[in-house]
Amino acid sequence: MPHDIKVTTRSPAETEALAARLSLWVRPGFLVLLSGDLGSGKSTFARAFIRALAEGKGDFDIPSPTFTLVQGYDETRLPVFHADLYRLASPGEAGELGLDDLLETGAGLVEWPENVPPNLTPDILRLSFSGSGETRDITIAAEGAWAKALQRDAEIAQFLSGVPATRHFLEGDASSRRYEWLAMTDGSKPILMDMPTRPDGPPVRNGKPYSAIAHLAEGLPAVVAVNTLLAERGYSAPRILRADLASGLALIENLGARVYGKMLLAGEDMTEPMLAAAEVLADMARHDWPSRVPAGEGVIHTVPPYDAEALLIEADLLPSWFWPYLHGKPAPAGVNEGFEAVWRGLIPLAQPARPQWVLRDYHSPNLLWVPDRKGLQRVGIIDTQDAVMGHGAYDLMSMTQDARVDIPDALAARTIDHYLSLRAGDGSFDKTAFLTAYAVLGAQRATKILGIFARLSKRDGKHGYLRHMPRVSRALARNLEHPSLAPLRQWYFDHLPEALAVKA
Repeated sequence: MPHDIKVTTRSPAETEALAARLSLWVRPGFLVLLSGDLGSGKSTFARAFIRALAEGKGDFDIPSPTFTLVQGYDETRLPVFHADLYRLASPGEAGELGLDDLLETGAGLVEWPENVPPNLTPDILRLSFSGSGETRDITIAAEGAWAKALQRDAEIAQFLSGVPATRHFLEGDASSRRYEWLAMTDGSKPILMDMPTRPDGPPVRNGKPYSAIAHLAEGLPAVVAVNTLLAERGYSAPRILRADLASGLALIENLGARVYGKMLLAGEDMTEPMLAAAEVLADMARHDWPSRVPAGEGVIHTVPPYDAEALLIEADLLPSWFWPYLHGKPAPAGVNEGFEAVWRGLIPLAQPARPQWVLRDYHSPNLLWVPDRKGLQRVGIIDTQDAVMGHGAYDLMSMTQDARVDIPDALAARTIDHYLSLRAGDGSFDKTAFLTAYAVLGAQRATKILGIFARLSKRDGKHGYLRHMPRVSRALARNLEHPSLAPLRQWYFDHLPEALAVKA
């Protein structure tokens, strides 16, 4: 769908389907302006748009805002308002409605938009309705981020050409990736992954952007390569059903909705799923893992090393973002230098002689329980694209020291013990060295995540992650109790003791 087109719908159902499709792209600040005569289909579109944003959250009334002027909805996946400005005489009157405040955290639809205040938002979608009977001619013009969204929508429509499916929004994550699930006519529900190639950010060190130093995946080839080999080796990573590496679009297997994090929050007994996930990691430790993996279309993906520079740049997120979040000003240069010096002394403790694949995001949001499968395949593994060559302790640590949900101490200890028992028969396995690496990497990850959550709040306006900081802070303090981390523990006591006791 290009950014300025004409569409003809031949029934209210087709108008509603268009509204649902456009709703897939909505985010805070997006505004939809609906023009046309009375009875031209504006309200049909608006109601369908709002209902699509509330998919799966029950039914509720969507009254006309003719008399209230503005009707707000919080049942939707993001707040949305529906306004009717027919009774207003000028944009000045509309300015008193507070639409600009509503757009800071949500989206809006406005009928009779002639009285919309100027410069309300740069991200505007204009739909003009006309027609007779059930046929509607709709002219669509997009501005700002709406134009980019509709261009991407057109690319997805081309990618899905010939696929008999209806598209639905799927909850995303903290990244720029998007997901949808498809309702296929055969009853299956594959997932559409929308992962365009990552643009380079500004240089942060030695002329390189953060993503290059931290070895973050640049695009879809990483997903295709890593998932394919994991599946070939008997693990339940989503199978790639269709992919276009150039456009960054793929259809992947849907492993269901039994996400570990949601199961934990629901109070389910997680003993079997957690022990099974530890078994996957112990099994992975037995394999030799390649650093170059085919991704299809003649593309080879390189699995990079989780080297000292990557671990350091991640740890640096704490002085770069958490320190200013806490103190309102940058960390002094001497603090940064001392912090890096301590880490350079610790990182060799977490550099294995025989690196293996480290998935880096092996934790509750990315693990799914698939109980109808057998053995190791009961553990679904998603979000694999940032895999690196590193120490196997990292993934066990990230699962048992989850940043977003509480893992009961007894369950975490049992999971670790189960992993250690599975590795005990490996003559090359050094339990003491492994647990030291576990603590070092646990401190590194907690340090990194405090910085990430501060950055998500300050830079991206995603403040919800701040509620997880106390949990991450507790994990950091526990890891620092390991004797090998005494220098880092002292650095925190001297410079940033607040990081060890973050309050909710």
